[in-house]
Amino acid sequence: MATISNTMETLKEVVMNKRSEVTIFSSTAIALYGYDQGMMSLINTNYDYLATMGIGEEDPLVATIVSVYYLGCAVGSILASKLADKEGRKPGIFGCLVTAVLGNFLMFVSGLGFSKGAIIVMLIGRFVMGLGVGGIDSVIPVYSAELNDEGSRGKALAQEFQANILGLNLAFGLNIFVTRMLGKWSQWAWRTPIIAMQIFPVLLLAFMYRLPESPRWLISQEKDEKAESALGEIFDEGDVGGELEKLQKARDEESSHPVAYTDMLIIGGSQFHPTMLTVMGQVNQALTGYGCISVYGPQIFQLLGFGVTDAEFLTLGNYILYLFMMTFAWMTIDVLGRRKLMVWGSVTLVSSFLLLTVFGGLVMEPSIDIPRLPVAIPGIVILYIATSAFGIGWLPQPWLIPTEIYPSSARAQGAAISVVVWGFANFAVTFLSPILFNNLYYWIFLVFAITNAFAGVWTWLYSPETGNRTFEENAQFFTDAKEHNTWRVHKVNNSEFSDVPKQEKDSERMPLLSGQ
Repeated sequence: MATISNTMETLKEVVMNKRSEVTIFSSTAIALYGYDQGMMSLINTNYDYLATMGIGEEDPLVATIVSVYYLGCAVGSILASKLADKEGRKPGIFGCLVTAVLGNFLMFVSGLGFSKGAIIVMLIGRFVMGLGVGGIDSVIPVYSAELNDEGSRGKALAQEFQANILGLNLAFGLNIFVTRMLGKWSQWAWRTPIIAMQIFPVLLLAFMYRLPESPRWLISQEKDEKAESALGEIFDEGDVGGELEKLQKARDEESSHPVAYTDMLIIGGSQFHPTMLTVMGQVNQALTGYGCISVYGPQIFQLLGFGVTDAEFLTLGNYILYLFMMTFAWMTIDVLGRRKLMVWGSVTLVSSFLLLTVFGGLVMEPSIDIPRLPVAIPGIVILYIATSAFGIGWLPQPWLIPTEIYPSSARAQGAAISVVVWGFANFAVTFLSPILFNNLYYWIFLVFAITNAFAGVWTWLYSPETGNRTFEENAQFFTDAKEHNTWRVHKVNNSEFSDVPKQEKDSERMPLLSGQ
């Protein structure tokens, strides 16, 4: 009995501590983003949903309903960053969660007992939902990064985005289940996955009182006593003083001049270079085409010649593999670095989409008379490989890098710009994808091959390696780039920032959540 008791106590210490609580909370919050993508994949093909909204399956309004969410994300990220900078990271997260609850509820009740105006309510609900989720995607990466050191920030965020893919799987799996049980003419086959999403924000709202505020944010606001108290929730009493001194030193070394959006967006501004890196990171991620594949997964498999039912289950298999392969993302992102994974991810994606163009043509061209399966099966394998390459090489990196390259006074704003660009880029991708399906058919794969090639080349030329470096060390790259009068990574300090630095960890580089 004593052994069992000791084991339970040890397990409790491992699971129920501030480190684990922050990781679980952040991961669950990021899962909201993935859940929405998986949720809309099959709702878009539900006959009752289409009838309630008064639209056809190939109506452009289908894409409009999906994509307006991303406009909400763009606006929400700016509002949330302002709130998080002014009132704190936790109040910013709280406001986003409440907004997500409201938006989700509006989506659920659209057309429930009425038909006139149902699509308007749905559009408003999608936009409001985007406000909340966009804000979460802006603040959570910052909150997570500020509680981890340079040697573990990547792993922490990649684990959170693995939860994002778990959300994608849960939503799509639930969609398939209720659709098979109730049929595509049942309104509850599309309303159930929507209302089930409420579990995430409600649990998070109930749980967040247990979390510490970011000590780094508190220090930046001259709230040293509260920062010391927050550090006390994480560290042993004897370690708090040393951690407090480190944060105070970092604050004193940063410029006291407040950073405005004009400093970030106008050429010559103090933060213009890191902002362009942030913008292009999200643009390039959108150019991989995986916003399209996540939301319109079944339609992608239909381009390889599969029927609706087969395409839905193949999509689920793709998402499950996606979830598993994200393990390799958090295992490698701090070891190999962000830059190397993105470049090799692009190489794999270009090769994959070129092959998919060939396979799609062999299946869909009426002039080519060959059996479907011998071509479609290799197509499945290649698409699964491409999804894995995206997850490892491109999913967490564009979200992580903006949290590593700005001073504390601009970090939330930088993350907000990242989400704004992500929102507009994915609005364009998800809005245009159905149009491309209906006009380009399998040639859409060739488009993605070209855009992935651009993303890879740009990353190799201009994206510095930010892994295993402190925030201050990453900021030095932009100072040195200005002195060298170039943004080319290989022309700054003899390619110093082209790879992860090889250096020993010292006691001052322990993660803020590492504990003792």
